[in-house]
Amino acid sequence: MANTQISSLCLAIFLLDLANGAVNWNGNNWAMKCDFNGNNLSNVKISSDKCGGKCAETSGCTHFTWTNYNGGTCWMKSGNVSPNDAFETSDSSMVCGYMETSGGGGGGGSQSGKTTRYWDCCKPSCSWNDKAAVTRPVKSCAKNGIDVLGVNEKSGCDGGPSYTCNNQIPFVGGNNVAYGFAAANIPGSNERGWCCACYELTFTSGPVNGQKMVVQVTNTGGDLGANHFDLQIPGGGVGIFNGCQSQWNAPANGWGDRYGGVSSIEGCNDLPAAIREGCKWRFVWFKNADNPTMTFRPVTCPSELTSKSGCIRTQ
Repeated sequence: MANTQISSLCLAIFLLDLANGAVNWNGNNWAMKCDFNGNNLSNVKISSDKCGGKCAETSGCTHFTWTNYNGGTCWMKSGNVSPNDAFETSDSSMVCGYMETSGGGGGGGSQSGKTTRYWDCCKPSCSWNDKAAVTRPVKSCAKNGIDVLGVNEKSGCDGGPSYTCNNQIPFVGGNNVAYGFAAANIPGSNERGWCCACYELTFTSGPVNGQKMVVQVTNTGGDLGANHFDLQIPGGGVGIFNGCQSQWNAPANGWGDRYGGVSSIEGCNDLPAAIREGCKWRFVWFKNADNPTMTFRPVTCPSELTSKSGCIRTQ
């Protein structure tokens, strides 16, 4: 009888653990196959890659869940939350995340932040209309990465024809200052404040300590934390979305590892010639730095960047 009770108790504990499976955050503030209970603030029909950004620009939104309900719905949620409040689901298409907050905001002073890297080939978020007061949205291109498409064309990551343009890769300018593009999340601001804005990054760790890079923000990610710049580097890892597979016939996990990308300059040879130099930049000027910290401050966008993106802020 005692053994039967113990077995029943063990089974109950096992089933409880199964029902409350741990969510694998992978060091990010978003994850797959997860959800948060209740506290719904609002919802909007939107693709999964824009859900985190929508939460960031929605007053009161502290966390979110994306499901494929009604063709794709972002459920924005409010209230105090921690990663431990999320629970695993059996639906591999679901995405959940939370907003990291810290002091500061989108003001004019220098702030501390962190960087990661990616190149997912998707149409940048700031390529859509009405994201900010700009001369025109960020250019997005056809499958060849050259021909500029209209702003209403669907992203290649959602089955459409629009992708990141080939010329939006990092490069080195005068005085050994690098230039490039990035996705960003800055607490106290939103896409209306950071789309097509430029920032000077001064790296504060790793082999690039002290080196400077000027980036224009062209994208937003639900996987970004506070004061987080995700540098757009070909071969840097596709992350959650892989538009490179449909654009360039890249492997299912992109070139190299899905998170982190290729591991050597030789791996850049697997990329299309049109974006290969951007990959090599990481191993030359960037010295293969792995997600260095930095300080950042807003600056006037240089023509070296706006001539490629086509986007200039008007206020």
